[in-house]
Amino acid sequence: MKIIAINGSPRKNANTATLLKKALEGAKQHGAKTELVHLYDFAYQGCISCFSCKLPKGKSYGKCAHKDALKPLLEKLHDADAILLGSPIYFGNITGMMRSFIERLAFQYTVYDVHYSSLFPRKIPIGFIYTMNLDEKRMQEWGYVETLKGLEKRLGSIFGSSEALYVTDTYQFKDYSKYKITAFSEPLKAKRRKEVFPIDCEKAYDMGARFVTIGAFLASNSESVPH
Repeated sequence: MKIIAINGSPRKNANTATLLKKALEGAKQHGAKTELVHLYDFAYQGCISCFSCKLPKGKSYGKCAHKDALKPLLEKLHDADAILLGSPIYFGNITGMMRSFIERLAFQYTVYDVHYSSLFPRKIPIGFIYTMNLDEKRMQEWGYVETLKGLEKRLGSIFGSSEALYVTDTYQFKDYSKYKITAFSEPLKAKRRKEVFPIDCEKAYDMGARFVTIGAFLASNSESVPH
């Protein structure tokens, strides 16, 4: 079993990347092969609306035809047994890099029939790990959950199943005194980082471990979708 995690943060060793690494650690401890990919290492675009993936007699039916640095990754994900997507939340949503990536990943498998069926050849779990500065109360008040749940549901219908981990009130700076920030209390942030973030890491670890079981179950109970 191969589980691939995609880091949609520009930082390779901060909150989002740390949680993804913990998830992969959990998967690896339960027998999976794992890989972590950093989107900001790639030069690519979102969907260019060429619709080549929608031509049933075309050579790119069900596959993104746009040739750039992202294409080899999309081909690799085609064979993955589970996918983990991690992103910080910027202005109430995932990063632009992650959004563009998801356009390319998901649209190629979406069929324009009445059911918006999927061309992905089997069922696999897809997970979301979000990190954000806001606390849980404000996350709810500002409508973040409603926005993100729609994405989770849609990708779950394309790939097989989905689940998410929301990590709130994260520690962002090593030295808060250098920045003009009055919305957050550095001592409280540091306290939460020490006491709560390790629990979030455990949840990420458990997600990775759980995906090994879910992936195996879906693989044994799914039928191949013809291209």
